[in-house]
Amino acid sequence: MQGFISYILSLGGMVFVPIVLILVALLFRLSFLKSIKAGVTAGVGFLGMNLVVGVVVQYLNPAVDIMVKRFGLNLSVIDVGSGTASGVGYATAVGALVIPVIFILNIVLLLLRLTKTMNIDIYNYWHYSITGSIVYLMTGSLIFGIVGAMFHAAFCLISADFTAKRVQNIIGIDGISICQGYGASTVPLFYLLECLYNKIPFMKNKKIDSQFIQKKFGMIGDPVIIGIVLGILFSLLAGYGLRDALNLIIAVVGIMILFPRMIKIIVEGLMPISEAARKFFNTHFHGKEFYIGMDSAVTLGHPTTISVGIILIPIMILIAAVLPGNTVLPLADLPFAPFFICMATVIHKGDMLRTLISSIINMVIVLLIASYFAPYFTQMAIDGKLGLTQGDAKISALAVGNVFDWVITQFMRFGIIGIICLLAVTAGAVYYNRKKALTD
Repeated sequence: MQGFISYILSLGGMVFVPIVLILVALLFRLSFLKSIKAGVTAGVGFLGMNLVVGVVVQYLNPAVDIMVKRFGLNLSVIDVGSGTASGVGYATAVGALVIPVIFILNIVLLLLRLTKTMNIDIYNYWHYSITGSIVYLMTGSLIFGIVGAMFHAAFCLISADFTAKRVQNIIGIDGISICQGYGASTVPLFYLLECLYNKIPFMKNKKIDSQFIQKKFGMIGDPVIIGIVLGILFSLLAGYGLRDALNLIIAVVGIMILFPRMIKIIVEGLMPISEAARKFFNTHFHGKEFYIGMDSAVTLGHPTTISVGIILIPIMILIAAVLPGNTVLPLADLPFAPFFICMATVIHKGDMLRTLISSIINMVIVLLIASYFAPYFTQMAIDGKLGLTQGDAKISALAVGNVFDWVITQFMRFGIIGIICLLAVTAGAVYYNRKKALTD
């Protein structure tokens, strides 16, 4: 069974996601050919997004490496990236069980009407594996580890339900929600900050998004111009000469333009599935509302997410250099900063100032939690025999700097008492969600 699961996961998101989407479309009674077209179209969108990510890695990584050296960062824990972290998560004892356990949990919660989201983002179950594996290392109990992973999944479903309507408005597609293990974990912080911003006079009645900037300053707010400015900023920080600077500027502009185009292709594939799901639930569940849980990648097309994400890269390097308690050297996950702050764009409705402030606060927390979990993550990599460390070297990943991970592991230290407390937190969150879920 584990071998079969490993083989399926090894196909990668470009193949794995379309297969899942085709099966989901068939489940919702979409015709065979339309199901294939929808799934493959979404897969092509993910292919395009992976190509754009390749541009990010090819052109931004060298600039990041130079900036790290210029800032003189000398930190002891290496950020190996979320891609490596997923392999570490699935190589653990908890990772071997997490997919069937979480899938069944999701079905049960749907039947009990405790969630509206069916999480089909199965590849990203690795986030739950990380949580459960850390609990396992802390407590020595595999059962507690599985329970910890289940709580992470439950928290993500609650977060997905809470933000679903606003996600749909931002993306422009009905019937979906974001339940990805990291993106969902940022929602409580961003929501609390949104409530705070609404009480600050100069922020309360203003929305500073790309449309506001274009209206106020004309072409300055255009994604191409923003990309040029950011490319010049990166070139200056990296000390590039003219040739390298021009290449970097074109690459950054390309990212600004191509990310939204690729997301539109993904949305094009999801639209027929979303419509089929709506009809299916109206027919078989008397109009009860359900959502298809997706990867946060589908939110990346928003210009605020891309702009703030790129701006955040040099800021992250600076924060890492001066933050007390941080031991992580940001590297592999740095170019993927938009993934870390995409839900801030959703919560703040595309406001650039709010998203930037929230993102900086969030990344401080990410670095501290990733530093805290470094010994556990390193041990997981050693136990999985992945050959990622040598000697006393420690590794982590920015994606491991997950608030849900930290909260769950701290409660689970207390065993049964911790589980009872987490159940109480879960019940309170479900109750609050039904009263206060975002509606616009």
